[in-house]
Amino acid sequence: MSDDSTLFLGGGKDGDVALRLRMANRHGLIAGATGTGKTVSLQVLAENFSRAGVPVFMADVKGDLSGLAKPGSPNEKIEKRLKELKIKDWNPRPCPVVFWDLYGENGHPIRATISEMGPLLLANLLELNDVQEGVLYACFKIADDQGLLLLDLKDLRTLLTYIAENAKQFQKDYGNLASTSVAAIQRSLLVLEQQGAENFFGEPALKLDDLMQVDFSGNGVVSVLDATKLLPKPRLYATFLLWLLAELFEQLPEVGDADKPKLVFFFDEAHLLFDNAPKALLEKIEQVVRLIRSKGVGVYFISQSPLDIPEDVLGQLGHRVQHALRAFTPKDQKAVKAAAQTFRARKGFDVESAITELGTGEALASVLDEKGSPTPVARILVRPPESRIGPLTDAERAEHMKRSPLKGRYDQTVDRESAYELLNKRGEQAAAAAAQHQAEAPARRGREPESMATAMAKSAARAIGSQIGRQIVRGVLGSLLGGGSRRR
Repeated sequence: MSDDSTLFLGGGKDGDVALRLRMANRHGLIAGATGTGKTVSLQVLAENFSRAGVPVFMADVKGDLSGLAKPGSPNEKIEKRLKELKIKDWNPRPCPVVFWDLYGENGHPIRATISEMGPLLLANLLELNDVQEGVLYACFKIADDQGLLLLDLKDLRTLLTYIAENAKQFQKDYGNLASTSVAAIQRSLLVLEQQGAENFFGEPALKLDDLMQVDFSGNGVVSVLDATKLLPKPRLYATFLLWLLAELFEQLPEVGDADKPKLVFFFDEAHLLFDNAPKALLEKIEQVVRLIRSKGVGVYFISQSPLDIPEDVLGQLGHRVQHALRAFTPKDQKAVKAAAQTFRARKGFDVESAITELGTGEALASVLDEKGSPTPVARILVRPPESRIGPLTDAERAEHMKRSPLKGRYDQTVDRESAYELLNKRGEQAAAAAAQHQAEAPARRGREPESMATAMAKSAARAIGSQIGRQIVRGVLGSLLGGGSRRR
């Protein structure tokens, strides 16, 4: 059973399995076919972490996890499971939950600025080719050099138009910025906007502290992202979660081996994170997953099969909960074999056979012991969650949102002066200067008045000069680094 230093997951004839809190930042995997109990295992882990005072962030892709905000109800199945596991302290109770939603419909809006997102993740989101990605990197460099803050999509569109119109002036310092590539990026932005992504980009941007709260009773707050509308847009879903992981990695201080994590991060439908991701991005993801544990963040992937996770990432997942897999096809059989090979063997135990025989709510589990070594595989019955299994009603969610401690903090968008306003102002100033020049020298022949493009280029040069000593630094996934430069 759980104590102050362990989280009880379940038990069986092979003994109880409890995850050690001080090892919880070594990451984990919950795998299994649809309908085998992954969501309940995820709910149990989230509850356990919350009770231990560890904040949790999770994406709710099916809408089932909102029930964490309400106490569970005893029923015949739960009573039977409690009896089988000899649990006597089961107490129906909710977790402190804050709901989030990129679209701002079923939770508090989550926003990030274009500048904070960075070119690497944005290029992946826009599905750009190598040439277009290079142009996008140059756009960000120009924006950073000139102090042009990119808050939302209109800022980026305006910057792209400005660069296309002044490509020759930028060519010496930033290389060839082909108009065809700029146009392709603009078209991709239009598609992104039609998908509703403009809701995500802007301010007020998310403050990480709001994901790392503990309530007055010492329970970690569970942040639940409503991802039901994101799932049909897998690149937006994956890019957002990657951005959030990168923000945690770049902003949190090193903590070493703490008694418990500062935050646990659950990646549901993890295959979406890796599908079609370019090699360069996969290498960055692997690096972040490997290093973020030292920041006190545990990352847990949820997917159907271990084969969904790249081998270099899979090797970093110390805790495993494997629900049933079916072996109907050669591909299925390969997945079963791969899952079996990820466990430390137990004498006389046929892991491959067990994986195909597990019932709903049963799992094979292995966690890290006090020395950091995986325990032998154990077949367990997963303990019942103490919160509700199943979603809240719309009325219950609305009532919960009314009482949210973050009510009003992110509701209204803020559109401060950024690239859109600054570039338009420069254009107006250049046009006025050109008109004045033309009016003051009507008799001057053989010499054209300074064009708007030239005037804007000179204005840009002055802006670059004003940025000396104000270098913009980006992290491993392109996120902005440094406190002051993040919220200019």
